[in-house]
Amino acid sequence: MTIQLPDFQGGFRAYEPRKEPLAATPGTPFTSRTVFSAAHVVADPFADVSPDSPAAVDWDATLAFRRHLWSHGLGVAEAMDTAQRGMGLDWAGAAELIRRSAAEAKSVGGLIACGVGTDQLTGPATLAEVQAAYEEQLALVEESGAQAILMASRALAAAAKGPEDYLEVYGHLLRQSAEPVVLHWLGPMFDPALEGYWGSSDLDAATDTFLEVIAAHPDKVDGIKVSLLEARREIDIRRRLPQGVRCYTGDDFNYPELIAGDDQGFSHALLGIFDPLGPLAAEAVRVLDTGDAKGFRELLDPTVELSRHLFQAPTRFYKTGVVFLAWLAGHQSHFTMVGGLQSARSLPHFARAYELADGLGLFPDPKLAEERMKNLLSLYGVNQ
Repeated sequence: MTIQLPDFQGGFRAYEPRKEPLAATPGTPFTSRTVFSAAHVVADPFADVSPDSPAAVDWDATLAFRRHLWSHGLGVAEAMDTAQRGMGLDWAGAAELIRRSAAEAKSVGGLIACGVGTDQLTGPATLAEVQAAYEEQLALVEESGAQAILMASRALAAAAKGPEDYLEVYGHLLRQSAEPVVLHWLGPMFDPALEGYWGSSDLDAATDTFLEVIAAHPDKVDGIKVSLLEARREIDIRRRLPQGVRCYTGDDFNYPELIAGDDQGFSHALLGIFDPLGPLAAEAVRVLDTGDAKGFRELLDPTVELSRHLFQAPTRFYKTGVVFLAWLAGHQSHFTMVGGLQSARSLPHFARAYELADGLGLFPDPKLAEERMKNLLSLYGVNQ
């Protein structure tokens, strides 16, 4: 039995769905790498909301997905851009998400780190206001018992006059943080409002400022997350980090080679693509735990084509593909997103995502995924 999928030229192609999923069983946390999946939120499909309304979240389904990730040994990076921070999920919704997920992590013994930003600021802000907004969110994350991830701030990018403003704001936050944090450098391909972060659009100059912040407070930086989609730059930064500061790759294009590493080091991981890849990624890292880098690459390298497809420009809409695959995989009963973002990708894009994910065996129930794909096609007027 085949399914007719739309291609990118206005035609159709026949695809024969996979019959059996990849065998992947839950397991314990990893020993060779620390691995976080940045997790999506599940919208409440029955809430009467518009794209401009505060997010309506299905908390039961959202927390169930986090338990799924924890069951495979992955950590959860909460309230990050994968959870639609600044793209449908406002600070009030993110705060509730942090409280609930941190409590859930505590109840099941799951690893969790949560995003700290300034998204309660909705207009132009001074540096003092940016700093205060960061402080408010940092306090909430620390009170929840989760590790803090200091995310890049649109408000800081708009208010800062140069590198010295970043050094001042981040220096203050690191001095007052109770525990070491993860610093997150999110590139403009993920959020155009972050162009020129660290005080320069020249990435070499920006890198120097970023590393200067870390060098001044190495005891307060557990690690960094680099999301620039440039493997060579990440490796360069990784080799320049102070002793004991980790690099968590956020490169959804080159993650297998960066996690595997080389004779001078490796990256840990904090990745949005590990939301749909969770069980397969966990299986690969367990192989790496045995010292088998070749076996790790053999499992993970074939997933890169799917990741590059989901994260293709405009990259910030990768969340749509992530939630689409969660629906096909049966982790949620609907394909609805906060902010109405389910409309952000085309039908041919969805069709290719289905084909690639099915080929990898990512769907626990391939028949369910096929039926749901056919249902989506029928909504677009495509009958099988």
